[in-house]
Amino acid sequence: MRLTPGPDRDIDLDTVNLFDLDLYTAGDPHTVWNAMRAKAPLHHQVLPGGREFWSVTRYEDVCRVLGDHREFTSERGTVPTHLGTDDVAAGKLLTSTDPPRHTQVRRAIGAKLTARAVATWQDRIRQAIVGFLEPALDGEVFDLAERALLLPAMITGPLLGIPEKDWAELVQLTAMVTAPSDRHFCHGSEDATLAIAHHELLSYVTEWVKQRRASGEADGSVLDHLVNATAGDAPLTDEEIALDGYSILLGANVTTPHTVSGTVQALIEHPEQFARAQADESLIPNLVEEGLRWTSAATNFMRYAVDDIEIGGGTIPARGAVVAWIGSANRDELQFPDPHVFDIARNGAKRQVAFGFGPHFCIGAPLARMSLRIYFEELLRRFSSLEFAGEPEHLRSFFIAGMTHLPIVARKR
Repeated sequence: MRLTPGPDRDIDLDTVNLFDLDLYTAGDPHTVWNAMRAKAPLHHQVLPGGREFWSVTRYEDVCRVLGDHREFTSERGTVPTHLGTDDVAAGKLLTSTDPPRHTQVRRAIGAKLTARAVATWQDRIRQAIVGFLEPALDGEVFDLAERALLLPAMITGPLLGIPEKDWAELVQLTAMVTAPSDRHFCHGSEDATLAIAHHELLSYVTEWVKQRRASGEADGSVLDHLVNATAGDAPLTDEEIALDGYSILLGANVTTPHTVSGTVQALIEHPEQFARAQADESLIPNLVEEGLRWTSAATNFMRYAVDDIEIGGGTIPARGAVVAWIGSANRDELQFPDPHVFDIARNGAKRQVAFGFGPHFCIGAPLARMSLRIYFEELLRRFSSLEFAGEPEHLRSFFIAGMTHLPIVARKR
């Protein structure tokens, strides 16, 4: 998805198709979101076949939709690919469960993913990132976007308890879930791709748990913790373990690669920002926050209105699907002055909602933030400059904003 928009233009919002994959592959969604925030902060669209949804694009409205489960439930589906069909995992999958059950399960799982807990993994993560950057040191063309798909597995694989031999397969499967129409990941139709990926990922976690129980061995990994977690007064059910293990694999793999690629692209396009970060490492944590805001790799999340809800100058009817556009909220000029300027010293960059907002705020955010900080520390220490070596190829997805190819050349420092 194009991260730096072109000039604002007249857009007929009555005919805009926010599920048009070409808009994200070769178009300019930020100009559309600009127009929606200004003219239609609550936007209604009917898809062929009669499915319909409402969209919110302003920061405050996005936070309200994601933050208040009493008004907007997660228990009918949270991603647009579920639109029109209630999520069969509702009430069992953490991301499709409302409080109070969500709170119980999140507390049980999240104990392994707090900032304090993940800090103990820092050295292992740095070692993995150094290994990832090593091939770029020879000055040859390095396809960052393609290679970065494996980066989260290199970082989190050992922490999750996933053997290296399985990393590439799981990365492919999680990409199939989030970009089932992209030529790099599709297997037949979009529905077939999703069905294959869901089945294989759930089967993988189920078999992992089966082998773990048969061996009786504990490795201290996140998945091992999931097997032993207690929510409320009882252990998680096998179905909850399989679904939440699937969700953890998905969350670990799908956004970090595109945050890395999109932020590096911005640093190349703005060499003064690269030089500024290199001269002052204390700016790197804010560089990470600005990169998260700028890329907004998870472009949207979906909820359903519990009752008739007034928001954005209109009304969403009870049981209506509403898509909260993260990518737009993070460019809301009322929250982020000059939102289409990439500025690593931006005041308030940490208000970005790339990790979501409210009860479903990303459970892996501390690990993601630490990994991104270490990545840019090592990148800036090793390279004096970065240059494009070809055109980027954008991911064909309205859910994940990212690239499949970004050829670069890195000059050793």
